[in-house]
Amino acid sequence: MFDPINAIAEWLHNLMLGWGMASGLATFIMTLIGVLLVTIVVLLTDIFLVWLERKIVARFQDRLGPNVVGPYGLIQPIADVIKLLIKEDITPAKADRVIYNLAPIMALAVVLLMWAVIPFSPTMIGSDINVAVLYIVAVGAIGTLGIIMAGWGSNNKYALLSAFRTVAQVIAYEIPMVVALMVPVILARSMSIQEIVNSQPIWFIIMAPIAALILLISSIAETGRAPFDLVEAESELVAGFHIEYTGIKFAMFYAGELLHALTIGALFSSLFLGGWRGPGVNAFPILGVFWLFMKAFLLYFVIAWIKYSLPRIRIDQMLAFNWKFLTPLALTVLMVTAIMDKVLAGLIPFGYAIGMLLANIAIAWVTILILNKYARLERKRVAEPGPIASPDLVNQPKQA
Repeated sequence: MFDPINAIAEWLHNLMLGWGMASGLATFIMTLIGVLLVTIVVLLTDIFLVWLERKIVARFQDRLGPNVVGPYGLIQPIADVIKLLIKEDITPAKADRVIYNLAPIMALAVVLLMWAVIPFSPTMIGSDINVAVLYIVAVGAIGTLGIIMAGWGSNNKYALLSAFRTVAQVIAYEIPMVVALMVPVILARSMSIQEIVNSQPIWFIIMAPIAALILLISSIAETGRAPFDLVEAESELVAGFHIEYTGIKFAMFYAGELLHALTIGALFSSLFLGGWRGPGVNAFPILGVFWLFMKAFLLYFVIAWIKYSLPRIRIDQMLAFNWKFLTPLALTVLMVTAIMDKVLAGLIPFGYAIGMLLANIAIAWVTILILNKYARLERKRVAEPGPIASPDLVNQPKQA
């Protein structure tokens, strides 16, 4: 098995030990180098995402997108970064400076922290902890604080309203997301993401397509991207929580949003699409990085497709969709998955997968029947004329 990354890491570690360095210090330096490399690769990928998303939306809107600076406009994001770095940094006079300046750092740092537990290959992972799924949920919840801090610290009413919407939206959609995350945990019998990937000779999206769909929808809502972009809502809140931010601080919020979408793609791929698993990985583990990012970019394209295709929905519709449909459906899927896991225990993997798939088809069929019945009742209610007031009451003069 050819693994150049770990071979170089082992050589560098032995080199430091040969210089007389303590083993603990050498391990710490190697860990620090790994963190820096992952951060640099992810941030450079984030710059590429700016070009990619602009190209995607340009094709959807029958435009060309960036095509002047560099071949195919590839250097345009670098020019944008330089422009944002040299722009004037403005802080509102009555803003809470500590919270105001800390918010964009937290918004970007929290997304970077999620990559610590996402496995890149069979031998490349930052930290293979046995509660990695719980870690993802906890770190994702901290990201909400970045938006709330930006809205509160800006001393701006539009930004504050956006922060209030964040509490209603992000926290609400975390509930079905957490419930959906429990489904691959049940299927793999582990909270370690590396173990979940290892348990997918048959992708979990085949066994639990409804849970995968719920996770994708709730994750999009958590990032605040369309059609759930009530947190920004330019037509109502003039960009929302980051209205007072300029230059590199605004860029950190924007980078955090794009990187969060890619992180969702990588996490979704690890939980439901086999992660780094793919042809040639057993012989060349470095290929796992290629397969993971291929799947993550595919999910990123789907998220961008949804963003630029669907209109923004109202806050009441969004919350009703979560509490009245998505959350009950997620709980139902979780209970059925737990029951079927016990019923199908002992079967061969193919039989187990077919049984889980049939259970999901049954849930989808019952859900469609319930929705059709509700739609018929709603159409009947709307079609029926309301009570007509009596002419005598209409013409009766009003009393003082």
